[in-house]
Amino acid sequence: MNPIISASELAGESAGARPPVLLDVRWTLGGPPGRPAYEAGHLPGAVYVDLDSELAGPPGSGGRHPLPDPEEFGKAMRRAGVRADRPVVVYDGGLGWGAARAWWLLRWTGHQEVRVLDGGLAAWPGELSTEVPEPEPGDFTPKPGGLRLLDADEAAALARSGLLLDARAAERYRGDVEPIDRVGGHIPGAHSAPTTENVAGDGLFLAAGALRDRFAALGAAEAAEVGVYCGSGVSGAHEVLALELAGIPAALYAGSWSEWSSDPSRPVATGPDPR
Repeated sequence: MNPIISASELAGESAGARPPVLLDVRWTLGGPPGRPAYEAGHLPGAVYVDLDSELAGPPGSGGRHPLPDPEEFGKAMRRAGVRADRPVVVYDGGLGWGAARAWWLLRWTGHQEVRVLDGGLAAWPGELSTEVPEPEPGDFTPKPGGLRLLDADEAAALARSGLLLDARAAERYRGDVEPIDRVGGHIPGAHSAPTTENVAGDGLFLAAGALRDRFAALGAAEAAEVGVYCGSGVSGAHEVLALELAGIPAALYAGSWSEWSSDPSRPVATGPDPR
């Protein structure tokens, strides 16, 4: 299944015999809560899902957005009406990070029909709704393992044996600035690949061929395995999605830099070079 869906395709499917479950995952790093924006206007029938409390566990040694407990995640998805036999479309305000996190979690826990609305809410041409739906409870039961997941040691090893991509802004990769975590820099051996370069100026994903060229230039074509990390496992999911569009399977280090940098014993590289 194509991991993204255009607004026109979504409009057609929503009016069809098997409409998808719609999840609104508006979230921005350090920005205002997404719930008020959802209540001010959302895709008709969409259910709001909170990234911080439903798509992540409590912050701590595992990072700022550790993976949620699968049982709790399953409860949240069932409350939102997610069913194993019904497609799901997730969207956010346009950046794509929150939607990609929901996409990755659902895929990782075994859902087979999940797509991200390309361009997010900004791409939707139709009217919005302020009605908050009460969906019939779903039946989705998470079964983790559908996508490859890395821990800190595995990420470090992959940086040596394959290709580990750092999806954060280049200045954070270099260690020029670090507005959030304990220390700036990157995992030794990781290559800078900012998530923002996966999309065009209109917020839509680059064409598959352009993404293949981008990741090939970073070494993905020759790598035995590809992995991704970011600040806390959110924008990294967007990079995994972009890699899938390019036909390149990739693992996610969900703890990412917020987990890695919290341990002073772990090595840190700075500057533009991987090592």
